[in-house]
Amino acid sequence: MTDVLISASDLADFLKTEPCVVIDTRNPDAYGAGHLPNAVNVHEIFTYLATSTPEGMQELKTKFADAFGAAGLSGAETAVVYEQSMNSGFGQSCRGYFLLTMLGYPKVKVLHGGYEAWAAAGLPVTKDVPSPVKASFAIVPEAGDILIDAKAMLAAVDNPGIAILDVRDVDEWIGESSSPYGKDFCPRKGRIPGAVWLEWYRMMKPTGEGPRFKSKEEILAECATVGIGQNTPVYLYCFKGARASNTLLALKNAGVKDVRMYFGSWNEWSRDPSLPIDEGLPLVAGVTEKAA
Repeated sequence: MTDVLISASDLADFLKTEPCVVIDTRNPDAYGAGHLPNAVNVHEIFTYLATSTPEGMQELKTKFADAFGAAGLSGAETAVVYEQSMNSGFGQSCRGYFLLTMLGYPKVKVLHGGYEAWAAAGLPVTKDVPSPVKASFAIVPEAGDILIDAKAMLAAVDNPGIAILDVRDVDEWIGESSSPYGKDFCPRKGRIPGAVWLEWYRMMKPTGEGPRFKSKEEILAECATVGIGQNTPVYLYCFKGARASNTLLALKNAGVKDVRMYFGSWNEWSRDPSLPIDEGLPLVAGVTEKAA
């Protein structure tokens, strides 16, 4: 697991020796201004909104199996995913990692530090747009266990053995805003009941070369502050599964054994009035109660 993140210099060497498909998750304008050589732009990695119905889950898998196949992934290549930097794209490269992992794709890497790390290292960039050869790969059904739906998250609300981890920004956690796209983007503000909170930024630290993930020990120390250890089952959510994907990669790197994602996240949960929420300011006394 520890080899998912790859530095810019290591990636430059890796690309010379291994068959790869490089996937740029940024918006088309950023991609058009310059990207890694042969990188394919797949911005819907970031923009897609998932729903937890059986039809929605099937659409999610089919859409991205098709999108990654169209980018040239056949299963033989390593998928290399990147964003602008680790904290400027809401975790969108890690969202690509999650989607590929959910589909059972065998080899995935995330460029640690993103495009900015590559450019800062003086490595080549281009405006040339490749023409990938369309391919396909087999979806591995059991790999989808990393994805949970609203029903599974609702069951976890009443299960003290599962830590529900909210990684959204503080204004969303305290119920001042419903989303990163505006305070009233969603109909309800608040939290999934029983959730504990680690803002996704806490998985990373500033360096002279930009934001990078913390060490395994540092991430486990952050987790310990909310009662999560390596053997705690963790169900993650954010707004639409991007920031939570960043945290999912961090937790897996740190050796947390059972980490799953509610990909519909707050965008879906808040729109279903039958699903319970906690509103108002969180009670500090209850913060570690769920995952103890």
